[in-house]
Amino acid sequence: MSIRTIFIKVVPNASVNSVEEAEGAWKVRVKAVPAKGEANQEVINVLSDHLNISKDKIRIASGHKSRLKKIEIQS
Repeated sequence: MSIRTIFIKVVPNASVNSVEEAEGAWKVRVKAVPAKGEANQEVINVLSDHLNISKDKIRIASGHKSRLKKIEIQS
């Protein structure tokens, strides 16, 4: 099993859920508000759909209370 690391910038309270891939960092827009971990869970859901992998293979490694997050993806 290998772990891939990506860095994302989260835009909460967006009008649509989306992922924009760019070299070095990704931008993930989520409809959820940043309260009670709702936006973090939505980030995992959106990335899971975008990457077509199970949600349990995606983990927020750092940045739980920040817009900048380090994400670990198991493969």
